[in-house]
Amino acid sequence: MSESRYPARYQHELENGKIQCDLCPRGCALKEGQRGFCFVRRCIGHEIVLTTYGRSSGFCIDPIEKKPLNHFYPNTSVLSFGTAGCNLGCRFCQNWHLSTSREMDRSADQASPESIALTAVRYGCRSVAFTYNDPVIFAEYAMDVARSCHEHKIKTVAVTAGYIEKTARADFFRDMDATNVDLKAFRQEFYKKYCAGNLHPVLETLKYLKQETDVWVEITNLLIPGVNDSEKELQEMTDWIAKNLGLNVPIHFSAFHPSFKMRDVASTPTERLLNARRIALSKGLRYVYTGNVSDADGGKTYCPNCKTTVIERFWYELRGYRLDENRCRACGHEIAGRFDPEQGKWGQKRLPIRIGL
Repeated sequence: MSESRYPARYQHELENGKIQCDLCPRGCALKEGQRGFCFVRRCIGHEIVLTTYGRSSGFCIDPIEKKPLNHFYPNTSVLSFGTAGCNLGCRFCQNWHLSTSREMDRSADQASPESIALTAVRYGCRSVAFTYNDPVIFAEYAMDVARSCHEHKIKTVAVTAGYIEKTARADFFRDMDATNVDLKAFRQEFYKKYCAGNLHPVLETLKYLKQETDVWVEITNLLIPGVNDSEKELQEMTDWIAKNLGLNVPIHFSAFHPSFKMRDVASTPTERLLNARRIALSKGLRYVYTGNVSDADGGKTYCPNCKTTVIERFWYELRGYRLDENRCRACGHEIAGRFDPEQGKWGQKRLPIRIGL
């Protein structure tokens, strides 16, 4: 299957004749034929093109809690897809076979924005998620899909590392209803050594989302033992979240499992996640979760007012729901998030599907 050549929206010519990509903080300056760090943006005919527009690594209907989003239409189904490549180089990437792909046939499924939206409608999905690899690098495709989804009353979700330039940020998130931002650590040294990137643009994205948009935001922090899980770093990170993003932003502390270039690092002990959760709660954060481990308390949503369990989860399955729309059934306190009048009915099943043009 030949790669696409969709004109990239964010670029400008430099004095030396190279074309600079303005989508993400890398600012790759490309000569004719060269590809950017993400691999999917290439300079052809003296302009940068997106080579994966309309092409996907596969489609699957998931529970929304798998993104993870715990406060965005709980127990509903989400049509998930990604492409190939990434604009970060995380040594611990769980989807490295996609993010580092240099074989364009990995993006084997072709689908127009309209066909994706109509498929979501046909399967009764509440939302469509751009995930698996980072949607920032296929921004033009994601934005077109998002607009088609909204035309059919389907919500949209971006699962992203938030590594995007200011010039493109407003456009990208304009048609997103929710996002889970992967805040990988709270030290610049970590981002440089383990991700080949920088921390500051991610923090700026988070502040922009919470302070200037209505996008529903949740955060994931993957805890790697002995690397980004120190008491000091967790204290500083959760303090920053509380002060800059507010107390209602859900955060998911997720367990690391050996992968890609960090197979020699042990999996995260459950106690490390429980400690991170305790720290976040001590900073006043109201919705703190643990992921990739069996932890009953870490999967529950509690009412900040009366401490009633308003949503009880076992992994991705809801086992208790005590909300009247967005209010605690026990005391009437408003629970932050996006909720339907009744809980969804999808459960924890996963359904791979194929989509035609």
